[in-house]
Amino acid sequence: MKQGIISIINKKAKLNYFIQAEYIAGIVLTGSEIKSIRRRNVSISDSFCEFNNNELFISKMYIKEYQNSTYNRNSLSQRKLLLNRKELKKLKKQITDVGLTIIPLKLFINDSGLAKIKIALAKGKKLYDKRQSLKEKELKRDIERSRKK
Repeated sequence: MKQGIISIINKKAKLNYFIQAEYIAGIVLTGSEIKSIRRRNVSISDSFCEFNNNELFISKMYIKEYQNSTYNRNSLSQRKLLLNRKELKKLKKQITDVGLTIIPLKLFINDSGLAKIKIALAKGKKLYDKRQSLKEKELKRDIERSRKK
């Protein structure tokens, strides 16, 4: 699946979580919200996903109010995510049984002009895991620098 030009990435996600599985979901938005996303006035760094009556919602996703709109929704309100019923059941089971969480990785607009979000089933890292991943990242960076020279 080819992903569009506009993409907002959650940079904290791979530092703070072990990624288990990834899914692509649609988002229910109003017209003014999609215009704000196209202008890149959105942040997904502090957001997370949760179930409410067997439906998946994203919480704390900040979408700045569009200036030229007469109707603006709350910037941090919950937005419904669209997934298949099988995927929803699988995610709900994994969250309750294993104790994992669902986080957004990337928000993008596809070729059809629809806003999609890449979500991940993830497990939180401990402090020593974060230190280890930073060391590995630095080591890779040093290797690349030495190759260029």
